[in-house]
Amino acid sequence: MRLTPLQVLQDEIAACTRCPRLIAHCKEVARAKRRAYLDWDYWGRPVPPFGDAAARLLIIGLAPGAHGANRTGRMFTGDRSGDFLYRALFETAFASQPTSSFREDGLVLRDAYITAAARCAPPDNKPSPSEFANCRPFLERELDLLKRVKVIVALGKLAFDAYLTIQRDRGAIASRAPFAFGHGLRYQVAGISLISCYHPSQQNTSTGKLTAEMLRDVFEQARGLLD
Repeated sequence: MRLTPLQVLQDEIAACTRCPRLIAHCKEVARAKRRAYLDWDYWGRPVPPFGDAAARLLIIGLAPGAHGANRTGRMFTGDRSGDFLYRALFETAFASQPTSSFREDGLVLRDAYITAAARCAPPDNKPSPSEFANCRPFLERELDLLKRVKVIVALGKLAFDAYLTIQRDRGAIASRAPFAFGHGLRYQVAGISLISCYHPSQQNTSTGKLTAEMLRDVFEQARGLLD
């Protein structure tokens, strides 16, 4: 069976070796593991995007979690960030179930596609500027291939800036300066509604900076724009 362009891109991402530091870190995390996951065969390489190829909602995250997506091989799967995100997506009818624990757990995204600005789990959750640059062509290709996207939710300022930088360099906007990052703010960019959202990191959710209600409100806003 012939692969679609999106499937080809997903396979390219999973096989990418452009960033030696990140590849080494992913492999080392997979080798050392966390005590709770000693019986897991970690994914330990770049994590491809996934979701509905006809999606009208695109969700852009930062990067895979070391013991979440880097372990399971699927974005926002197997950690508390994912638990927070998928509950909100389920409650707003973008996901078939409220939890995501492994790649074959039956989760299906409906009218939504999840990607990231960086595809490897970075040390200290901080990809370098050159590593972001190496991943940028993947995001650009996704933006071109996901032709039905009408709403983008950027999870965190780095994802927000990554998307705006692409649109600036493509001439869709003159500058990133007018686009302030803040939770729940909405902008129009190249005919697409861009919503900025705090990242559902454990740091944000455990301190109350981002609550379940705040995250659900963002996806309710997205649902309202689509419906």
